Amino acid sequence: MTHQANAEAVPPGFEPLQRGGPYAAALGPLYLRYGGNNSGERIVIALRVEQRHTNMRGIAHGGMLASLADCALGIGLAIACDGRHSFVTVNLSNDFLDAARPGDWLEGHVEVQRIGRRMAFANGWLQVGEKRILRSSGVFATMDPLTPEQLAAGY
Repeated sequence: MTHQANAEAVPPGFEPLQRGGPYAAALGPLYLRYGGNNSGERIVIALRVEQRHTNMRGIAHGGMLASLADCALGIGLAIACDGRHSFVTVNLSNDFLDAARPGDWLEGHVEVQRIGRRMAFANGWLQVGEKRILRSSGVFATMDPLTPEQLAAGY
């Protein structure tokens, strides 16, 4: 599946994500949607699983899933504070629950727990449809705001 085919298969409400840096760009293309729930607005970052994301068994590689979870949590934190800070991962805990396959629309749901002066906390999960694939919890160091040059470069 090509990137062009991915763009055609993006569900309604998702828009291309223009941040995350070179690594996230190589992982994606990534897409963003804001979705509400009872506890407030939730950030959803998604991608279409491609053959290049798979392991030898033909399912999404665990490292790719962990990378997507890490990117989703960090980007979700940055969006939640309107880009006033950036974040670097201090600890990431993932529990693999099921598999994703090429062609699956894989969503990373982010729930920001707290953004402090020095540390930030977020939880989330990856899912395909209603099926949860991975549960994730992250602790991040709160960094200085990004420079205009970094923002223009998509960080």
